[in-house]
Amino acid sequence: MPHHAHADSVSHARTVFFVSDGTGITAETFGHSLLAQFEGVEFNHIRMPFIDTLDKADEVIQRIARVVELGGARPIVFSTLVNPAINLAVRRSQGLFLDLIQTFIEPLENELGTKSSHSIGRSHNMADSKQYGQRIEAINFALAHDDGQLHTGLQKADVILVGVSRSGKTPTSLYLAMQYGIKAANYPLIPEDFERSRLPSALPEFKSKLFGLSIAPERLSEVRNERRPGSKYASLENCRYEVNEAEALMRREGIAWLSSTTKSIEEIATTILQDVRLGTQAF
Repeated sequence: MPHHAHADSVSHARTVFFVSDGTGITAETFGHSLLAQFEGVEFNHIRMPFIDTLDKADEVIQRIARVVELGGARPIVFSTLVNPAINLAVRRSQGLFLDLIQTFIEPLENELGTKSSHSIGRSHNMADSKQYGQRIEAINFALAHDDGQLHTGLQKADVILVGVSRSGKTPTSLYLAMQYGIKAANYPLIPEDFERSRLPSALPEFKSKLFGLSIAPERLSEVRNERRPGSKYASLENCRYEVNEAEALMRREGIAWLSSTTKSIEEIATTILQDVRLGTQAF
C-alpha cells in the first residue's frame, strides 16, 4: 500500500527540483517566489545541492526519470548549475529545465561587454569578504543583544526592535543580520513597563533607532502556549492586555510599528529597512 500512496501523491502534486552546485538556496528562494504565483497547485519540493560532478548530475537525472516513471507529470527543475558540462547533462533530463544562471548571465555578458567567471557559488572578491565579515559581526551583535540581555553597545545598533515577548523580534533581528549585515538589537516590553507607562530605561536615548513589532493576541496566545501551555503568560486575556498596552506605549512614544501576524519575515525586514532609512546600507 505505501508504494501506491507514494505514486498517487506524485501524480497529484507537481514535483519541483531545486538543483545547484552550491547550497541551492538561491534556486529555492527564486523558485518559491515564482511558484507562489500559482495558487491551488500543490508542489512536492526536492532540493539537490552540491551537484558538482557528472556522477551526481546522473543521480539527479535518474531521480527526475523516476518521478516520470511513477506516473507524475514531468517535474519542474530550477537550476543554478554553473559548470557547463553538468548544466548540459541535467538540461537533457525529462524535466522542464529552468536555468536561473544562463537566463541572466548571457544578457549581462552582452550588456557589460565581458565574460562571467563561471565560478561556483558566491564570488570571493574583496567586497564579498568585507560583506561577509559585516554579516558575521551583525549576527554576533544580534545574538548578544537578544531579548534585552545586553544593555551596553546599543549605540552601535542600526535598529532596536521592541515588542512583547514572542512577537517575532529575534527571527527578524537575525534575518536583518544574515541578509543585510545590519546590527539589530531587540528588547522585550514587559508588564512592569506598562505599569510605569514608560519605555525600559536603556531605550529613550536611542529613540530614533526604535521600531516596534506587534502581533494579534490570538496568535500570540497560540505561540506562547507552545512554550508554556496553560500558563497565565500564554492566556488569551493576558496576551490581549500586553498587546494593547504595548501598542498604546508605542503610539505615545511615537515609535513606528507593524503587526507581524500576517507578514512574512521578508516583508517585515523590508519595512524596517525603509523606515529606519537603512536601505542605503543594504547588500
